[in-house]
Amino acid sequence: MFSVTGMQTFTFFSMPHILTLILFVLTFFLFVYYRRGLKSYQNLIKWTLFTILIVCEVSFHLWLILTNQWEVADLPLQLCSLSTFLSLFLFLKPNQKVFNLLFFIGLLPAILSMVTPDIVYQFPHFRFLKYFLHHSAIPLAVLYFILFEGYRVPRKAVISSYLTLNVIAVPIFFLNRFLDTNFFFLASPSETETLLSFFGSGIMYYISLEIAAIIVFMITYIPMGILLKREKGTAN
Repeated sequence: MFSVTGMQTFTFFSMPHILTLILFVLTFFLFVYYRRGLKSYQNLIKWTLFTILIVCEVSFHLWLILTNQWEVADLPLQLCSLSTFLSLFLFLKPNQKVFNLLFFIGLLPAILSMVTPDIVYQFPHFRFLKYFLHHSAIPLAVLYFILFEGYRVPRKAVISSYLTLNVIAVPIFFLNRFLDTNFFFLASPSETETLLSFFGSGIMYYISLEIAAIIVFMITYIPMGILLKREKGTAN
């Protein structure tokens, strides 16, 4: 389960992969459907998600260290780590601008990462369990903030959050050059085949990243726009 070389047989849409995706979708749906009944369990849900995010982030680095694999490329500077830190911050201190960014980078991107995961380990390896639990907890945290803490995202946040992400990406780009790393996948696509594998290379890769990012942001906002419109109609 914790082997470095064993169980490297992950296959896209294998039975464990499909069942994991179904379990996530079911949990997401139940959160929405039973949101009123779950209100009394808000604190339990909050601290459970908080704990899962911390345990996933810390246990991953502990595993790397204990198996003598940790290197500078494993610094928590990927989008999922940024989403994790933003979520943890919001659990402790309300902040609308922080949630706006988390909404766009922690909802659909995390879900897409589960559809085409950047892993080689199969169930029940630790890395498989950690990857999917971690990437499930991030969008569930976003959903928690919407359902139980009343966060909403204005339409203008699509552009402001997109620009914020680009500002964050600039030092990450140069850090990649300096450390020979691939944080935010700005240097190249992931080593395993994911959606980024179809983005080309060179300047086309960066153009594709920018186009994909704004498309993902706009698609992510659609249900929020519908929710705001419905709530406005109900209020009137």
